[in-house]
Amino acid sequence: MPKNIFKVSIIFCTLTSLIFLGLGCKAPSKETQEASKPLTLNLWTVFDDYDYFTDIVSSYRKIHPNITVNIKKLRYDEYEKEILESLATDKGPDIIALHNTWLGKYQSKLLSLPAQRKVALQEVQGTVKKEVVWVLKTINSLGLRGLKNNFVDQVYSDVVLKTEEEKPADAIYGLPLSFDTLVMYYNKDLLNAAGIPEPPATWRAFQEAMKKLVKLDKDGNVLRAGAGIGTAKNVERASDVISLLMMQNGAQMADEYGYATFDAIPKALQGRTVPPGLEALNFYIDFASPSKEVYTLNNKMPQSLDAFIQGKSAIFFGYSYHLPLIRTQAPKLNLGIAKVPQIEGNPEINFANYWVYSVIKKSTHPNEAWDFVEYMSDAKNVVSYLSRAKRPTALRSLISSQLEDLDLGVFASETLTAKSWYRGKDGVAAENAMVEMIDSAVAGLYPTKDILKTAAQKVNQTIR
Repeated sequence: MPKNIFKVSIIFCTLTSLIFLGLGCKAPSKETQEASKPLTLNLWTVFDDYDYFTDIVSSYRKIHPNITVNIKKLRYDEYEKEILESLATDKGPDIIALHNTWLGKYQSKLLSLPAQRKVALQEVQGTVKKEVVWVLKTINSLGLRGLKNNFVDQVYSDVVLKTEEEKPADAIYGLPLSFDTLVMYYNKDLLNAAGIPEPPATWRAFQEAMKKLVKLDKDGNVLRAGAGIGTAKNVERASDVISLLMMQNGAQMADEYGYATFDAIPKALQGRTVPPGLEALNFYIDFASPSKEVYTLNNKMPQSLDAFIQGKSAIFFGYSYHLPLIRTQAPKLNLGIAKVPQIEGNPEINFANYWVYSVIKKSTHPNEAWDFVEYMSDAKNVVSYLSRAKRPTALRSLISSQLEDLDLGVFASETLTAKSWYRGKDGVAAENAMVEMIDSAVAGLYPTKDILKTAAQKVNQTIR
């Protein structure tokens, strides 16, 4: 064999071997090199500690070592002010936590989830010899079908909005990591002493329980409340409790355009003469009326959470985030957690109150920001967050795993039937309208029908 042919053969065999071993891989393209440059994602939250995200960030950085995730926790009372100021200076975060009722308010400042995104990540390639290389991948996003299949129903209703374009289309504007629901905390010792073996499962049973649990002095003053219900300003999340009662009773809280209709009789109930929302309001304020058998609370009592912790109330309506507060401040309290009461004969309805993570439109790294939001809300990754934060899940596939949990089981059992409603561009103003409605009804200055209609009008002022 001629020497030059022999040399060519050796070179050919060597190159073939290198390619076979994975050492002949091409250098990353310019686009890939650009996408794999170091960058930082800034995430702002309110009630989530950094520790909740530790495992998620760590596992994400194993495949995206170029991405640093900075998490900043702000106080609730300053949160919206900080967001608006940061957006005005173009120095805002990439990802923000928003309450499920705030998405409409912030929609113009948010970037909807794109159908696809390109993100650089590291992969192990090669057959015999493994090698870590950068690749630029086009990833299909969750999509509307995936959202509907993976998350509980109310999530779809809250996070899917019409895009603000010439031809509007449904788009996803945020994803939750958890999903809280209103439950009934109760003092087992007080129920035992009153001869109530089980927490009331219906509102009729709840009314009967109030007669046994309330403690009045000789002048009719409340010494111990049966429950934190009936008033507004000293009842934690009073607007949620009254909304729950209205929805359970058949009220349509808002129409398809988002306008409040809880003061009207829905088309499905046209045979009724009294709006279901009005019946619910009258039912609620009876618990604050000294002339009623179910009288159990007045405005002189401490705030409902404080009263429950101090043993001055037997029942408290709250969320999972209240649990550590109760346990810390009342470690010896014989605590029980039960589902909120329902109306006999009506479909089960519970109340949702949760946060979602959204991507800011002005983010300089929108693809990576949405990639991280999808990553942390995925069932495989969010488990560590739920475990650390002690929160109920928003994912259908994880509900069963929480049902037997002593702390989260009740919350998990309510998620499939939990609902919420849109409260316009100013959720705080809408909540204040509901609180004022209750206070006015308790005071009895005007007919409750008129008070209810005024509340709906005030909420509608926040819609657009």
